[in-house]
Amino acid sequence: MNENKFEYTYRALSEEQKRVISSIKGQYDVKAETPAGAYEEIVRLDKKVKSTAMALAISVGTIGLLIFGLGLTMVLEWQIYLWGILVGLIGAIPCALAMPIYLLSMKKGKKKYGARILELSSELLGENNEGAN
Repeated sequence: MNENKFEYTYRALSEEQKRVISSIKGQYDVKAETPAGAYEEIVRLDKKVKSTAMALAISVGTIGLLIFGLGLTMVLEWQIYLWGILVGLIGAIPCALAMPIYLLSMKKGKKKYGARILELSSELLGENNEGAN
């Protein structure tokens, strides 16, 4: 029996774990905005503009597709031709409007957040627009 024996266990965090911890820490850090914070904000705003437009267009398109499918079922399975065709045409309208709704929503989002995104991108890239005429 050796009484002078020393044992220890070492466990280091992986790079992925360190990245996740840093990300979480950054969410709770109330220090002044840094360029890294500006980068995160510009990415967040860009995702917000794109994801809002995409979610709206997908929702409208899906609803239209379901209504169109109901009309198709009415015609093919239930032999209700007149009402099936009308329901199908009504369902085709939102399907056709999904892309214009997406583009309109993107335009609205760019108008709403565009100035802030341009301001942050100029700050991050070190551009000075005040001296230009």
